[in-house]
Amino acid sequence: METDREAPRAGGADKPLLRALAGEAVWPPPFWLMRQAGRYLPEYRAVRAQAGDFVALCTTPALAAEVTLQPVRRFGMDAAILFSDILILPWAMGQPLRFAEGEGPILEPAVRDAAGLAALDARGAVARTAPVLETVRRARAMLAQEAPRAALIGFAGGPFTVACYMVEGRGSRDFALARELAYRDPAWFGRLIRLLAEATADYLIAQAEAGAEALMLFDSWAGLLPPAQFRRWVIEPTAAVARAVRRRHPEVPLIGFPRLAGPMLAEYAQRVAGLGAVGMDTAMEPRWAAQAVPPGIALQGNLDPLALVAGGAALEVEARAILAAMRGRPFVFNLGHGIVPQTPPEHVAALARLVRAG
Repeated sequence: METDREAPRAGGADKPLLRALAGEAVWPPPFWLMRQAGRYLPEYRAVRAQAGDFVALCTTPALAAEVTLQPVRRFGMDAAILFSDILILPWAMGQPLRFAEGEGPILEPAVRDAAGLAALDARGAVARTAPVLETVRRARAMLAQEAPRAALIGFAGGPFTVACYMVEGRGSRDFALARELAYRDPAWFGRLIRLLAEATADYLIAQAEAGAEALMLFDSWAGLLPPAQFRRWVIEPTAAVARAVRRRHPEVPLIGFPRLAGPMLAEYAQRVAGLGAVGMDTAMEPRWAAQAVPPGIALQGNLDPLALVAGGAALEVEARAILAAMRGRPFVFNLGHGIVPQTPPEHVAALARLVRAG
């Protein structure tokens, strides 16, 4: 049933995001943006300069919590997402991580054999993420004071996507090394995926216990895989993570984002039990997704980040089309991928007004 977002809720704060993730067609829909805390904001750049190194920023709770809240303060989003990175988990497992200017993340040495796998410390990973968990605690407390209707989202990378970076050792357009290795030695690749699924579940559970009210799995490179490989390396490990999290924290909803899944999105939504929402990427047709994904699962997305850069009439047309397609079902307005650095903040403010107007 479609409901007014101002309707009071029993049992805690009225948080539109959590209502939508519980299967309620809140209208106007809650909204937040992937990578909403980032380089397009001058206040972020100031904190980033103070931290120096990106990993240091992610692991300094006072600074990371401040960055987490910046877009909520400026634009009134319905959620803050933990400021961190999907590669913090392999870093916590013992794979060295650095971010090189102009190159992106570098993980050296890459993990490509039994020795590399044996060197990973999955059991000690959560303990090493203690600074990130402290960020969660601080951000939750700050939201309670500054924006009590905004929910806090924790996150991790999907096992397949994280494995791609670990095997490749850096970013790639097609992650050919990782995909070839999955075909050539599926037993070894399966061990890596299982290790990551267990560590990811533990990490998300720890975030929930630190105060995250919803959790998200970013499988940014899921769309590289053909259907059989998608089922094996994306759906099955995601379902295992979801089961583990649900056993410990059934009250914390999970958002899955298998980017560029195409028609596999429907099977993903059906087979990963307990999802509160699935994310639509920029290429997804919202009206198709609204028919293909079970009505009790919220959809999230899927404005093109470059429409947000363009602003003006183009932004309004695109945003209104998505809103029209989603009205009447559980929905969270978002981008179809992360916000880009050249985005004018005033365009984000204009989008916020559009979404609030419904």
